Amino acid sequence: MSLVKILYIGGRHGLYKLLTQTRTGLVAESLLDNRKVTVGMSSNVSVLSEIAIYTLEEELPLRAVFEKIQLKEEGGKTSVKHKDDKLSLEEYLFKVLHNYDEDRVYVSDIKKVIQCYNILHDHGITDFSEPEEESGKADEKD
Repeated sequence: MSLVKILYIGGRHGLYKLLTQTRTGLVAESLLDNRKVTVGMSSNVSVLSEIAIYTLEEELPLRAVFEKIQLKEEGGKTSVKHKDDKLSLEEYLFKVLHNYDEDRVYVSDIKKVIQCYNILHDHGITDFSEPEEESGKADEKD
């Protein structure tokens, strides 16, 4: 499963898998307890594939940050927990992403990144490679 179908819903704990869209919002399933929820259009919903982390040069897609974490941890879970102290979290992200923008990336953001990575790891979602672009070309026939 790619990050295109994984949602972060503001005000709700954990991550969600997009099941379907409705006229008034969407239906998602929690990765933590497999409960289905309906989310209205007024809710703050973010697709993980659209989230980026500020660096000093550019915005780095979250999937690329996850790849760096995966490389550092050799495929395992993070060595810090999302509830660790501020200094530990900042040191960890600096080891993973040495050029992150400390003024625009808050500790709450680091906590969410670590928590999301660990939830995805627990559910076997570990392919963070760049998605292949579908070509819009139809097969040509002679």
